[in-house]
Amino acid sequence: AKAKGVRGDIDDEDDEESYYRYMEENPMAGVVDEGSDAEMEYDEDGNPIAPPRRKDIDPLPAIDHTEIEYAPFEKNPYDAHEEIAALSAAQVDNLRKALGIKVTGLVPPHPVASFAHFNFDENLMKAIRKADYTQPTPIQAQAIPAALGGRDMIGIAKTGSGKTAAFIWPMLVHIMDQKELQPGDGPIGLILAPTRELSLQIYNEAKRFGKVYNIYVVCCYGGGSKWEQSKALEQGAEIVVATPGRMIDMVKMKATNLKRVSFLVLDEADKMFNMGFEPQVRSICNHVRPDRQTLLFSATFKKRIEKLARDVLTDPVRIVQGDLGEANEDVTQHMMVFSNPQHKWNWLLAKLVQFLSEGSVLIFVTKKADAEQVANNLKLKEYDPVLLHGDMDQADRNRVIMQFKKREVDIMVATDVAARGLDIPHIKTVVNYDIARDIDTHTHRIGRTGRAGEKGTAYTLVTEKDKEFAGHLVRNLEGANQDVPQDLLNLAMQSSWFKKNRFKSGKAKINVGGAGLGYRERPSSSADASGGAPTNHGAVKSTKGPATDRLSAMKETFKNQYSSQFKASTDRTWEKTLPPQGVFAPPSLPGMEPQSSSQAETKKAKKSRWN
Repeated sequence: AKAKGVRGDIDDEDDEESYYRYMEENPMAGVVDEGSDAEMEYDEDGNPIAPPRRKDIDPLPAIDHTEIEYAPFEKNPYDAHEEIAALSAAQVDNLRKALGIKVTGLVPPHPVASFAHFNFDENLMKAIRKADYTQPTPIQAQAIPAALGGRDMIGIAKTGSGKTAAFIWPMLVHIMDQKELQPGDGPIGLILAPTRELSLQIYNEAKRFGKVYNIYVVCCYGGGSKWEQSKALEQGAEIVVATPGRMIDMVKMKATNLKRVSFLVLDEADKMFNMGFEPQVRSICNHVRPDRQTLLFSATFKKRIEKLARDVLTDPVRIVQGDLGEANEDVTQHMMVFSNPQHKWNWLLAKLVQFLSEGSVLIFVTKKADAEQVANNLKLKEYDPVLLHGDMDQADRNRVIMQFKKREVDIMVATDVAARGLDIPHIKTVVNYDIARDIDTHTHRIGRTGRAGEKGTAYTLVTEKDKEFAGHLVRNLEGANQDVPQDLLNLAMQSSWFKKNRFKSGKAKINVGGAGLGYRERPSSSADASGGAPTNHGAVKSTKGPATDRLSAMKETFKNQYSSQFKASTDRTWEKTLPPQGVFAPPSLPGMEPQSSSQAETKKAKKSRWN
């Protein structure tokens, strides 16, 4: 390239030169608008909605696995217990029906009926008995044999089904079959979870069973100290429980690597995708060796999760407990419909003593400001609630959760940040003070009670403005085999989408709005089928319902208004200007005789609508 001429007698560049140099260095300047603020969105009450926090964590760069030499790892086949192996196909089907699970996939292993069938060693069995496990939950009965056999798996189960143990126990067996960690090695088992609360809960469970074999577990989550977490990883850990963003940070900092990961678990995958972690989750999966074993757990199975499963799993066994995304049947749901939102507070105060006598109470409120208001109002009534919402820093969140776990306080007011991952058995009552933003969030909210076979109660306080969501609640209750209150059904029927879908057969006739202004009943060709008297098909005479003869009432009002405001003129001079035949006389055409006034009168009388 030809060097540009430079004038030696001018030291500084002028404005024009400066502009050209800047444009050369920044070719996208002015094309991409980086400086202007994003347009603010507002909710139905006119309050500004906080923009979603930007996920600034870039996914890990793609790597070529053909250039990496991975050490072989043990993938021991699962030897089924002789009693289980001897079951016939019909007996296996009956056992799955009894467990309430549906299994699909390539040659799925038989489900088991007790812990003895897992062939765990005595040390792990002692720890399981000590943790008060008596019998495998349905998801454990089918998922653990599949995981022990080295199979990839999709587990779709309701909240509180014991799926955490279903992947931790096989992971421990898998790790014990591998070579010991050498200095600088990364983990063998990696568990990804969407939230800090859930990752801490999994970490505590993994630590409890991992100490049986002296297995070291590390938890990495956003909000915790990066330095502490990186130091813990550098010491070497067989199991890492992490949120996707923080795991990527740790790999980029070279605090750990994923070369030895041969057992990968994605827990609450639907929540990770909803939170915008899809690129991060995919990049982590692509960084792990291709011949790994992968377990994916989710409460729902949307298309995006299905696509992820196709991309990262190999010939998976798919286990579905109950209907996809169904509510937990161990939770008795009550729907309270209020005409006035103010009545919700009175109802809560009246019932709170009864709820507290049964166990701890978790109250969900949609907006942070409303949650603070509810908590403050409870304090004024001499209750002692704790508050959990998304703007609290991690230390405060952990402190509040520990207070609630240890039963130092019995009431927690929370926004949806706590709707997943809170596993506290003594929560006996969940109150949805405000309805959830969507039905999946509602399912997870009520899943905070009725954990691991315990019974619980959930109350949802619905107001008349929630009619669009009421249809989802009706379907949710029906899916969990629970009675639908009539007032909730009536409210749902006011929603056009629900009413339209509800009565596709067209047999049911519902007129929510009642007879409108000027409504006239359609005349029927035959008498009433019941043999009653013929009906008068004039204006509506009924004195019931929302119509209450509005047409007659409005006619009367206009008549009164007319007679009170209209004033007749006293000036009668205009009468002298009238033609003898009157103003309505037909014009006389040439060659035609004018009509006599008596004939005109007769003709007019015939046409009159008043005679």
